Amino acid sequence: MKQRINKEPEVVVWGTGTPIREFMHVDDMADACVYLMGNYNYDETREFINIGVGEDISIKEKELAELIKSITGYEGKIVYDTSKPDGTPCKLLDVTKLHSLGWKDKISLKDSIKRVFDEY
Repeated sequence: MKQRINKEPEVVVWGTGTPIREFMHVDDMADACVYLMGNYNYDETREFINIGVGEDISIKEKELAELIKSITGYEGKIVYDTSKPDGTPCKLLDVTKLHSLGWKDKISLKDSIKRVFDEY
């Protein structure tokens, strides 16, 4: 997060922060793909399977933005630029089929953010 490294006084988030999103660590995505290759036969069912965690979080302060701020140690202010678009209000996948096949994500959102920040 360049704002933390550069000690910038604020970070601007597009929109109101009210949309909710689902996030998944890339390692969980890869794990789910490998799991499905070994445990699911599309040719038999002809059904697509959503890969996701099945949980969402608001971008707004006290949720995603605040979680990132906390993990990164950023001390500046979060500012919402409401002149920018919010995008789709909700993006959450139905992962019932994936879970019924026995796969579940292993990396929490908090751990995902921490891993990405540490690598950055």
